[in-house]
Amino acid sequence: MVSSVFDLFKIGVGPSSSHTMGPMTAACDFVEMLAEKALLESVGRVEAELYGSLALTGKGHATDRAVLLGLSGQRPHSLCPDEADEIVAAIRATSRLRLGGEHEIEFVEERDMSFLQRERLPHHSNGMRFTAYGPDGNMLDSKVYYSVGGGAVVDEGAVARNAPPEGSWDVPYNYRNADELLSFTEKDGITIADIVRANERASLSDEEINRRLAAIERAMSGCIERGIGQEGILPGGLQVKRRAPGLYRLLQERAKEPSVDPLAALDWVNLWALAVNEENAAGGRVVTAPTNGAAGIIPAVLRYYQSFIPGASEEGVQVFLLTAAAIGSLFKENASISGAEVGCQGEVGVACSMAAAGLTAALGGTPGQVENAAEIGMEHNLGLTCDPVGGLVQVPCIERNAVGAIKALEASRLALVGDGTHRVSLDEVIETMRKTGLDMNERYKETAQGGLAVNVVEC
Repeated sequence: MVSSVFDLFKIGVGPSSSHTMGPMTAACDFVEMLAEKALLESVGRVEAELYGSLALTGKGHATDRAVLLGLSGQRPHSLCPDEADEIVAAIRATSRLRLGGEHEIEFVEERDMSFLQRERLPHHSNGMRFTAYGPDGNMLDSKVYYSVGGGAVVDEGAVARNAPPEGSWDVPYNYRNADELLSFTEKDGITIADIVRANERASLSDEEINRRLAAIERAMSGCIERGIGQEGILPGGLQVKRRAPGLYRLLQERAKEPSVDPLAALDWVNLWALAVNEENAAGGRVVTAPTNGAAGIIPAVLRYYQSFIPGASEEGVQVFLLTAAAIGSLFKENASISGAEVGCQGEVGVACSMAAAGLTAALGGTPGQVENAAEIGMEHNLGLTCDPVGGLVQVPCIERNAVGAIKALEASRLALVGDGTHRVSLDEVIETMRKTGLDMNERYKETAQGGLAVNVVEC
């Protein structure tokens, strides 16, 4: 099923869409379910159990904080990062938590939150179980959730029923793969962006679509600006210094010099990607694009379009985002956007593919050239592992976004000098990515048990 633009691009908080935003949403959903069943006031204790990748890298990805915030009734899209620190600090200082912001219970984190690193729930590595008990210790209710990537959450019941994925709805262009998408553009003489907008019109007016796209662009831009302006060391213990402010000052000084560097634009793209992912690593407000771990690529390439392309326009920004979402939907439907499921090829690789497609469309590329750019963007990220040092979304994640953004520019440029015909199709690359993810050892799927995560000294 086709995913909505606004399911792929979600405004939330860092450092991880699957390990922070997903668990926060699941915990909040569980509390709201208790309230709907009139059980909230009867709860004496809540237990949170985290499995698989959530358990292995959860603390580095702030999953523990996310669960505390979700149980307190906070959701990623409306959470203020500064207020989050105060809420978590109060819970940890008092061992008291207000479920849904209303019903106060005792919550001893060491007792009530378990990281079950050697256990995995059946349907996905990012599994979690919440259980509520009465004051007498009797179980009131329990539910299993899966954080499946990009901040999306499904419960075990939906998985068992094979329910439609998040964002599925009746649309005029229900494409299942890139070949069908291109067929629609050829048949009706329209662009990929036109198809995505027509699908969004199934539930939204054009004015609302434009308003939401503008909000996404503002959030991406705001994240760049905050990342550029924040000095210091990122949290988590790796002592990673924020590099974006210093790089920004350097580029400003270089801009005053009379000499011309033909590759200066790439330095700015690097800056914008670093700024976003440093802000994400600090738990700031970001946009899943399609995930938090890959959140810097699309904003950086979009800012490149706005800053370096003569004639860049608001319409071009909309075409960029709508087209990028179409490509992201193909990966989400036919493979995965979860690093815990297929490695970082599903995050940075997909974001690179989306950004390449979006830029190509904004520059006036044909649907065939857009599909070619998307294919190139993923083809050269196949097999990319997810091996975060210390379980943190910092090394190699931050630099990996900068490199992914540059790859997206290259993919777009290669596609635009061609006529759209090419030997390897996007559908073939998506299927290859899916199979590569299945073959990939679990150590390289966001578990911090392989690759750089075990070969880099953390201190």
